This record gives sequence, structure tokens and C-alpha cells, in this order.
Amino acid sequence: MAYSEDHIALAAEYALGTLDADERAQVETMMAVDTEYSALVHAWEYRLGVLNQMVGSVEPRPIVWENIKAAIGHSTEQQAPLTLPEAAPPAEPASPPADEPVVAAAPPVAVDNSNVIQLTGRVRRLRSVASIATALAAALVAMLAVQVYRPELLPEALRPKPRIQTVEVKTPAPSAVPSAQYVALLQRDGGSPAFILTVDAASKNFTVRKVGADAESGKSFELWLISDQLPQPRSLGVIGGSDFTARPVLADYDAGTINAATYAVTVEPAGGSPTGKPTSAPIYVGKLIETVPAGTPPR
Repeated sequence: MAYSEDHIALAAEYALGTLDADERAQVETMMAVDTEYSALVHAWEYRLGVLNQMVGSVEPRPIVWENIKAAIGHSTEQQAPLTLPEAAPPAEPASPPADEPVVAAAPPVAVDNSNVIQLTGRVRRLRSVASIATALAAALVAMLAVQVYRPELLPEALRPKPRIQTVEVKTPAPSAVPSAQYVALLQRDGGSPAFILTVDAASKNFTVRKVGADAESGKSFELWLISDQLPQPRSLGVIGGSDFTARPVLADYDAGTINAATYAVTVEPAGGSPTGKPTSAPIYVGKLIETVPAGTPPR
């Protein structure tokens, strides 16, 4: 139901407790017969209840009660009945001269003040509504300021919920540390190198580059690892016909064995030794030397 401004103002003033006895009785009667109006009053009580929660109770000073009692006693003395003197009898109206015309007295005009009273009440209620709206706006501004700067002063129900924000920070991946590099020149009796063997210390992969040797027809070059830590030479595979041959077979050996071993090349039947052992004496041999230490950045 749509209510007038007067009804809304009455509901707000009822929630504030500023109505007189007759107006409170009127509001309570309307609440008893109209559930929607009762809900309107309760809504105003809920809105204005925030003001009570934000303002703590204050105990008045003892002098305030003394002043109230003194004012009540003074008002009672002023309302004592007054004794009025007896009024003199009304004088007889003078008779008009014979030559003057007689004018009849105008009847009294009744003044209707009902509109004035209604307008006064409406203005008072509109001012009350404006005051309530101003108070609500000020209370909301104050509550927002308290929520931002001093949320601990508010009741638990009015405190803002904590906001949790997850921030993902991406750190750059650490740059890989260059591993050490080893090289062996496989040559015959101090002559020109026939093969260059390169070993990566981290991956244990090796690469053989052919620089000055060509296998005979029907023969193959085979690379061997010779170490006093092993009972016999271990084959690292046949060197291919291209300029570069790369294999990861050194992963089965520890770094000490790899760095201290002697590397040799033999001439074997096509496809490599059929027995897993050298079938001829090594013709090219060499040992690894470190050419790039670990951790040296590339240029």
C-alpha cells in the first residue's frame, strides 16, 4: 500500500519516540489493523537503530535531575488559580441622536483554523522527515569513515569482512650454469690428430669429429675407453662415416673414470668388433684435457 508523507513521517517519529500520546495511539492503532504499516514502522526502527549502536549510553550529571525537579515545581506554582475581580455591569448603550441613522452591528465572523492546524502539522512532519534523512546520511558517512579507518570501534555485525587477495609473483628461472668441457686429440705417435673427442661434463655426452682419417674399404673405426678401474677396454661404439658422431654412452661411468681414462681408436671389421674386445692394436690414442671450466658464462 502507498502511504502519504504524513503516514511515513508518523512512522519515523514513532521510531524516534517524538510523538505525543494521541499520535502514538494513532500509530499503534494503524499498526494493529495494517500489517504493512507495522512493517513500515519496524523498518524505520531498524534504520534508526544504527544511530543507537554508534552512540554509547551517557549517565547524566546529578545536577540535571535537580534542575528538572526545580523546573517542575516552578511550573506548578505558575499554574495556581487566579482570583479575578467582579466585572462591572455593562453600561447602557447611548441612544443615537434623533437625526442620525441607526446602523445595525455586523454579526461576528467565524474563523475556520482547521486548515492552519493541518498545514502546521504537515510542515512539522516534513521537517522531521528532513531531519531524519539528514541524520541518516550523517550516520552513514560516519559509519563508512569508521569502517575504513577504525573498524575495531564498530560492533562485530557491522565490521567489514576481511578481504584476502592472492598475488602471484613470478620469479625468473635461474640461468643454467655452463658445465665443464673436455677435449681429447686422438692421434698416432704425436702426428696430426685424426679425431677430436669432446665430452660435456654435465650430460656426459661425447662428440667425435673426424679430421684426418679415412677407414679402409670393409673396415670401421671403433672408439674404446681404457681405464685401470676397468678389467678391459670398453667399446664406445663405431665412429660413423660422417664428420661428426655423437653418443650418450658415457652416462654409465663416473666423472673420475671419464676424466682419467685413455681413449683409443682401433680398426675393426665393418660394423665393429664382433667379440666386444679390440681385435687390433690402437692406432690413435689421447687423453681428455679441460678446455672450459664449469660456471664460465658464454661470450
